[in-house]
Amino acid sequence: MDEPQTVRKTFKYKLLPTPEQGQRMAFVVRRCRELYNAGLQERRDAWQKCRVSITGAHQSAELPAIKDMRPEYHDIHSQVLQDVLTRLDRAFQAFFRRVKAGEQPGYPRFQSAYRYRSFTYKQFGNGATLDNGYLVLSKIGCIAVRWSRSLIGTPKTVTITQEADGWYVCFSCADVPAQPLPVTGGETGIDVGLKVFLITANGEVVENPRHYRNAEKALQKAQRRVSRRKKGSKRRRKAVQLLARKHQKVRRQRQDFHQKTALALVQHYDTIYLEDLNVANLVQNHHLAKSISDAGWAQFRAILDGKAVYAGRRVVAVNPAYTSQECSGCGMLVRKSLSVRTHVCTSCGLVLDRDENAAINIQRAGQALQGAVTLVAVTN
Repeated sequence: MDEPQTVRKTFKYKLLPTPEQGQRMAFVVRRCRELYNAGLQERRDAWQKCRVSITGAHQSAELPAIKDMRPEYHDIHSQVLQDVLTRLDRAFQAFFRRVKAGEQPGYPRFQSAYRYRSFTYKQFGNGATLDNGYLVLSKIGCIAVRWSRSLIGTPKTVTITQEADGWYVCFSCADVPAQPLPVTGGETGIDVGLKVFLITANGEVVENPRHYRNAEKALQKAQRRVSRRKKGSKRRRKAVQLLARKHQKVRRQRQDFHQKTALALVQHYDTIYLEDLNVANLVQNHHLAKSISDAGWAQFRAILDGKAVYAGRRVVAVNPAYTSQECSGCGMLVRKSLSVRTHVCTSCGLVLDRDENAAINIQRAGQALQGAVTLVAVTN
């Protein structure tokens, strides 16, 4: 008998700390950011001055000496400090990988107070545990949790995050049982866009909600309020918090839309084909960058992949080259600019919406790719 499939899943809950506990967690975040920036400076200076490359293991070995020099670091759990240096090491590994691949490197940068907002306990049960529904954090205390859903699986790591409306905890759990959906026998290709969010090969359209565009005036008003306040004042701090909450609302609206759209797709189709888009390159177009970021194609792809694995579905990425230019009726290459929204084939006479034509081509390319993979597997 086949063993039930399990997945790795993260569960997020709102924390209800006391004012004193909130101050302690804010203190940990500040010290972690300070350690991250100090570690980054040490690596940068060592390379610039001595051409010496410092590793994450070397910096982790220096933590006891740092605690002797800075007694306030004794108030932070050792695993939290180790995770800070692990984050820094991952940033450098990603930098070296991009350099090797010939991509834009993006050297790791110093973190401001508005960018570094979390800390992590690398092992559940070592510094972070649960006791009668309360989250117990070493050297911080016993914190109430708003349990919005059940915690499933085996918790592995615990991450505390500060957001605009308070503190949250994320449990990364292993061995979460997957919940495969009934087989439908259907499959489709989807083409994401800006005029509509996506269109399937069957012609089904999901409109683009444009959350950021709709909230842009309110965001600009909140930003002007921040600009008028005196730096360092309480009124400016309140204005900054108001602006952050408005951005958070837009971000949550977009995520909710992506979740519901992805769920509808995995409920109706066993296999979903989509373009393997490099969104980081697409946003280099300054005329479309804001609209592409508002659509959130990369986030949608990540959510769709996660839901597909959990539901026992397949998401197949195909090469996006010429999917909008080829005719889905006869295969002829019909050149057209981005402003031309209707596909008109001079060879077979097919007239179709540009995005629907692309979705059909994506589905066929994915089916051909799957057929090639299956043939290779059978041959081997």
